[in-house]
Amino acid sequence: MKTVAVIGASGYSGEELVRLLLNHPFVDLVAVTSRQSAGLTVAQVFPKFASHPRSKVLRFSDPNAPVLATQADLVFLALPHGVAAEFAVPLLDSGCTVIDLSADFRLKSPAVYAEFYGHPHPAPSLLEKSVYGLPELYRSQIQSASLIASPGCYPTSILVPTVPLLRAGLIKSAGIIADSLSGVSGAGRKAELDYLFCECNESVRPYGIPKHRHLSEIEEQLSLAAGTPVTVQFTPHLVPVNRGILTTLYLAPTHHFSSETEAAALAVRIADCYRTAYASEPFVRILEGKALPDTKNVVGTNVVEIAWRLDPRTGRLIVVSAEDNIIKGASGQAVQSMNIVCGYPETAGLI
Repeated sequence: MKTVAVIGASGYSGEELVRLLLNHPFVDLVAVTSRQSAGLTVAQVFPKFASHPRSKVLRFSDPNAPVLATQADLVFLALPHGVAAEFAVPLLDSGCTVIDLSADFRLKSPAVYAEFYGHPHPAPSLLEKSVYGLPELYRSQIQSASLIASPGCYPTSILVPTVPLLRAGLIKSAGIIADSLSGVSGAGRKAELDYLFCECNESVRPYGIPKHRHLSEIEEQLSLAAGTPVTVQFTPHLVPVNRGILTTLYLAPTHHFSSETEAAALAVRIADCYRTAYASEPFVRILEGKALPDTKNVVGTNVVEIAWRLDPRTGRLIVVSAEDNIIKGASGQAVQSMNIVCGYPETAGLI
């Protein structure tokens, strides 16, 4: 059994972490923090968990890294970027394993971080130490990591379907277009005008264009996969659902397919590529036949659905993915990484 803590447990990702960890068979959730909720029990803050016996005795506390380091073997940081690093440094110095759900350790370049996040990196010396926590791509590195940077929700929906194709040389690294639609929970639990019910309901709108912050890690990871710098056209949209992300990717195959024979041969290569990459992955579902990803089939799970089509009219490969932005896009993926680093079954607490 590992003792674990969650710093910033009152947000949407923190709430989901609490749910997953309370029911995890191999961990003991010993501390949850929130300045606003300090002193209250988990059951008082999250009545939905009141039937769990631990929820009535586990109380929120003020975040204190030295104290938490004496209580927990592993600490999740569900904090805003810029703040997470302030806690990561003393926790790592005390010997804790840290899984950060913010953007603070996802990038290797302090300059790129400053460009996209608008302030200098608070702990640049730790960037080389961090491991990008996308298990399907970096499982072996996660196993021995002490600082895991859990990916963003949009990047997960883009990288999982795209990286195998780039690594196999099946698509060009230039001209990648990604359109994503996200539920309102992706903005976090905060009181802002743009996310009030009357502003979001019956409304679909783009935002963060042309340079959404998540582009930094998307482009860095795709560049690593391609072995050459990759620039992506990325447009996120806010849609009036609570949770879920649907991403549509427009990709240029490296092999031309003007005839049915060429298209059939390319289709076999794409199918083989995905089968090789993900056939044994518990949380990636490649759809077959006429089925297409649907957020209703992944919300509440740690699964990414993927389907693809070749379009002979445009010469493009269209790939579509769906995920739960709070689980596979945040807390579930972080627990998946915890399972790997602790040597637990990867699906523990997630199925």
